Amino acid sequence: MRPITLDDYIGQQHLIGKGKPLRNAIESGSIPSMILWGPPGVGKTTLAHIITQTLNRTFFNLSAINSGVKDIREVIEKVKREGMFGSGNAVLFIDEIHRFSKSQQDALLGAVEKGIITLIGATTENPSFEVISALLSRSQVFVLEHHTKEDLIALIDKSIQKDAYLSAKKVKVQEYDALIHLSGGDARKLLNILEISVQSLPSGENTITDEFVFQNITQNPARYDKSGEQHYDIISAFIKSIRGSDPNGAVYWMARMIEGGEDPKFIARRMLILASEDIGNANPTALIMANTCFDAVSKIGWPESRIILSQCAIYLATSAKSNASYVAINEAQEMVRQTGDLSVPIHLRNAPTKLMKELGYGKEYVYSHQTPENELHKQEFLPKEISNTAFYKPSSTKREEELKRFLAQVWKGKYGY
Repeated sequence: MRPITLDDYIGQQHLIGKGKPLRNAIESGSIPSMILWGPPGVGKTTLAHIITQTLNRTFFNLSAINSGVKDIREVIEKVKREGMFGSGNAVLFIDEIHRFSKSQQDALLGAVEKGIITLIGATTENPSFEVISALLSRSQVFVLEHHTKEDLIALIDKSIQKDAYLSAKKVKVQEYDALIHLSGGDARKLLNILEISVQSLPSGENTITDEFVFQNITQNPARYDKSGEQHYDIISAFIKSIRGSDPNGAVYWMARMIEGGEDPKFIARRMLILASEDIGNANPTALIMANTCFDAVSKIGWPESRIILSQCAIYLATSAKSNASYVAINEAQEMVRQTGDLSVPIHLRNAPTKLMKELGYGKEYVYSHQTPENELHKQEFLPKEISNTAFYKPSSTKREEELKRFLAQVWKGKYGY
């Protein structure tokens, strides 16, 4: 059922619909090296095949799971040897490119830079974290979205009409919800479940219902789908358990992710964000702990990483909590959106030229380290239009109460401290 043309392709209309960026590039006959980023089963590999077939390019396919630097070099040498570069050059598709090490990605860099190959990488992970910056800067990132319910229904209907096996069975899908729910939005998984359901039909029956699907798919394939609803529900439960200071909930939901095969760096990355967003200056060490955890799991694989993750999750869960820093930056950004580009006060401006000095740039600035403590509050650090606006409001935790006392001493009641 893999489509072979753009018009046959279901979903991702923001990229390959009429007049959209990727379709325009394909139709122009000139495509950049690219990274296709999106959850499993949304058509990254299929799209790579369609691009290659549409442009009549030579196609090489490597999987980062079982390929190394040697395989990459062999492809590059073959392209050079057979003259398949230049205008209309060969395409090298690398599935799960995020699994390539830095040295493996470095092996691609020269060939991409010189135009020997056009790279199409597919990844389920954020390429900003997983693809080296030099390679990323030479590639266009296209973000593929989850299939909508309508996309998945269209895929089912197309399959029962065009697939030889399903059409011969004259299959009728009376209800779609169970098929879609169990697939977790993964098109490959959806077709597999549809096929198993059809094979399970009693002789003479051809109608698929929700009840029948649930009864005959004995193991829910979406128990922990790293891209589906369960993925987001479980990470949400994990984060909220830590935020709620429950180490037991935190390690349980972490165990669910571990047993489901989640990438340990994903778990560590979320804890790193939480350490700042939900703990912040109530315990600044939390951010150091979470960053150390991320570094450690980047060096150590399963199963040992689970111990490091567990230690960090329990530390964060049992730490004092404050989202004051998170609230402060949100409020400051909202103020910027509302007030626009307010002028920097003259005394805070840099004065690198004689003219700027003559205009008074920086003239009345008082160097804080040489200012008596009881005079610090007299200097203004905000545009006059929003003077006295407090974005940072310390929480009542022990650490931030200390910060509040310090600010009250410095600002003498300004900002409400």
